[in-house]
Amino acid sequence: MVHPGSILVVTINGSGTAIECAYIILFLIFSDKKKRLKVVLFVLLELIFIGVLTLLVLTVAHSHKKRSMIVGTICILFNIMMYASPLAVMKLVITTKSVEFMPFFLSLASLANGVAWTTYALIRFDPFITIPNGLGILFGVAQMILYATYYKSTQRILAERKLNNTKEVNLSEVVVADQEEQLKKLAATNGRAPQNHH
Repeated sequence: MVHPGSILVVTINGSGTAIECAYIILFLIFSDKKKRLKVVLFVLLELIFIGVLTLLVLTVAHSHKKRSMIVGTICILFNIMMYASPLAVMKLVITTKSVEFMPFFLSLASLANGVAWTTYALIRFDPFITIPNGLGILFGVAQMILYATYYKSTQRILAERKLNNTKEVNLSEVVVADQEEQLKKLAATNGRAPQNHH
């Protein structure tokens, strides 16, 4: 309807939409009522937005070029938002000096996705695919740099945390053992504390 001859783009984004719908359904099943209501509201707003956009494009823009320009510009904005979404996590990585909250394979997949789509778009130069995925490459490279920079400090932080947890467990075992010993002594005196005889 908007950009003929885009079977590959339609296929991959259709598959992505199906997968995202599955994620949303799982979230709705296992989340609490307040979060569920919030997500349902966002989904409804998004569906209304898409419906209104489709209606306007089909009635106002009568050529494929105009339709591609309108929808393509909006797609650029949403794709940039998608690639920029890890920025909050990247800030957390810099603040904590730990990459434990930034999954490596997700960052790597994001980088690979950006490279693949940018390469595809440059073959026949599609700016609506090139621009957001080119930025996706930059965000992906930034995440890889952060991962390489803070990997060692992350391992050190995790090791220290594990050591502290082990110490806490050992301390709790000592406390429990001491309490059990006191209970045994109390039971041996028939529940009465030993008295001093003068």
